[in-house]
Amino acid sequence: MRLGLNMGYWGAGNDAANLELAKEADRLGYSVAWVAEAYGSDAPTVLAWVAAQTSRIDVGSAILQIPARRPTMAAMTAATLDTLSGGRFRLGLGVSGPQVSEGWYGVKFDKPLGRTREYVDIVRSALRRERVDYQGKHFVQPIPDGPGKPLKLTVHPVREQIPIYLASIGPKNLELTGEIADGWLAIFYSPEYGKESLELIARGRAKAGKTLEGFDVVPTTPLVVQDDWESAADLVRPYAALYVGGMGSREQNFYNNLACRMGFEAEAAEVQDLYLAKDYQGAAAKVPLGFVDQTALLGPKERIAEKMQALAQSGVTTLTVSPILQDLERSKAALRVAAEALDLAGVGS
Repeated sequence: MRLGLNMGYWGAGNDAANLELAKEADRLGYSVAWVAEAYGSDAPTVLAWVAAQTSRIDVGSAILQIPARRPTMAAMTAATLDTLSGGRFRLGLGVSGPQVSEGWYGVKFDKPLGRTREYVDIVRSALRRERVDYQGKHFVQPIPDGPGKPLKLTVHPVREQIPIYLASIGPKNLELTGEIADGWLAIFYSPEYGKESLELIARGRAKAGKTLEGFDVVPTTPLVVQDDWESAADLVRPYAALYVGGMGSREQNFYNNLACRMGFEAEAAEVQDLYLAKDYQGAAAKVPLGFVDQTALLGPKERIAEKMQALAQSGVTTLTVSPILQDLERSKAALRVAAEALDLAGVGS
């Protein structure tokens, strides 16, 4: 199992600190640094900036939002970043959610499975430098009966194949991820529940005539290093409440659905009720300790090492950590502790 760093969303006032964390992760031998986007900073600009100031660590999008770009634009971006970084780019994709897709991008959140399949088809074709001629249900290129003609990407990526990751939560999306992607970007992953998710991914791999061998399982895991793990959980609760309670709508919240499938149905409903009523502190207080402990790295190095062992045994291959609510020096120290914990756990690669 390797380590990664999730730098989250840029532009929240911690930009310089995030760059320093990426440099520290590079120095410590972390495998990859991931950057997110929603409706603020875009990921490719930040990834180029980080890649220019690091030397070994891969840089990845977690995620580029599918409604934000045509698939050929995503391929252009991937090829450009792979070239600029010297072959260190990983392309993470996701459909986002209905509020962002329709409210920010003006793209109907419809048929996400079919759209994702076609999108990845076109991206792969473009990155193989084939002439893009695609007649799908959701994407048609070139436009029929127009002046356009099939074109070929002019940029040569460093690698023959840029790895493609999908962010997925629901059962059908997990199966699709196994079938068409090289890796899975997971959130709120627990070793206890992970087996069910990986069975769905393995089912998709089997459809493509493949196994989980070589498939990258990449959960993002909050990290808080301190002696009292229960008080450490309090630092993670607002983050969990935001997703379980506030992401999406009452009728369509993928993270709330995930918490329900993990056995926290009543608690997830209560967190959502409080969050949507704008009682954010109350919602955070109601996030179950068990949910936080299952999905985060909390406590001293030895406890974190035990959790890393369980994560590796469950099938995780790249463990991406996200230091929570700490200043720069404590966050850098947390990255060092995570690297030491991986050595202590004896599951590094």
